[in-house]
Amino acid sequence: MRILVVGGGVLGTMHAWQAVERGHEVVQLEREPEARGASVRNFGLVWVGGRASGPELATAQRARVLWERIGAEVPGVGFRPNGSLTVVRTEAELAVARQVTASAEAADRGFKLLDAAETRELNPALRGDFLGALWCDRDGAVEPRVAQPALRAALEKTGRYTWLPGREVRELTGNGVVDDRGERHVGDVVVFCTGAWLGGLVRELAGPAPVRRVRLQMAQTEPLGEPLTTSVADADSFRYYPAYRGDALDALNSGQPQGEVAARNAMQLLMVQRLDGSLTIGDTHEYDEPFGFDVDEDPYDHLAEVAAALLGRPLPRIRRRWAGVYAQATDPARIVHRERVAGNAVLVTGPGGRGMTCSPAIAEDTAEELGL
Repeated sequence: MRILVVGGGVLGTMHAWQAVERGHEVVQLEREPEARGASVRNFGLVWVGGRASGPELATAQRARVLWERIGAEVPGVGFRPNGSLTVVRTEAELAVARQVTASAEAADRGFKLLDAAETRELNPALRGDFLGALWCDRDGAVEPRVAQPALRAALEKTGRYTWLPGREVRELTGNGVVDDRGERHVGDVVVFCTGAWLGGLVRELAGPAPVRRVRLQMAQTEPLGEPLTTSVADADSFRYYPAYRGDALDALNSGQPQGEVAARNAMQLLMVQRLDGSLTIGDTHEYDEPFGFDVDEDPYDHLAEVAAALLGRPLPRIRRRWAGVYAQATDPARIVHRERVAGNAVLVTGPGGRGMTCSPAIAEDTAEELGL
């Protein structure tokens, strides 16, 4: 079969990967010269520990296995099984970590509670004042700015893959699509993975999809000068990820509410070291459109303060700041919005902040559903 994938981000590229792996020919079209959306404006986290129980956790666990396999085949994606530490600084935060490590799913999630000395032994760059950390050995990381080009280069070597950037698809036909240059691309199946871009042809085909757009702010620092051996989160991530819900989290929220800046911007600290030694830090969450076009400075001050408290030293100078927008399914029970929009076409969108983590497994599910 000949598969047309519309969208050059990680979700579209993983659909291309799955189709080529299954012996099909793939043409991938992207409206920009290169993917510029949420797929490159993220941490590159393969984040398993915090996922909701049930299908979301199972999908993330399966995706983690797929990422490791893909990373072995394509070293350029930069996959490493570095795990994560969610550092706790108060007794209320420690109580949340204790509760989740005592849960029935703790072993499946790779959770272990570490004291301060064990935390520093695992990640010596953390020299701040804290009580301990929640260790998750299932988490990993990839390099978001280079993962898609690396995957495409591997796909091109098969001789069954074609990359066509700078093509906006304007029309769906009975046997393919027509782009904005008037060129026709023939295919048996069309998979739309257009991310947060849900206007134009996508709206004509699907109507208003049950997804919302979320805006975030992130940054990248200069090199740290030493290894940050794990991904790092602060305890505000307990408030954000569904795996940590329970009595201890309720007590944390009531007895130790977030500070004003963090609460106003729905913030957590996530910190991942890039292969060049720099740190990606973030992030904020904004849900109400129209989004501002500014990048606000207060969240960066907050991130720098929290990161410095965990590192026990000032955060390296920020050299890049950016905002990004991703699409998130409005039904929290749905990992992704997948909809047949025509007899030969399916729309796959709305993984939210799970896109980088879950994309290999989401693409695998689409391939199975389509009988590829």
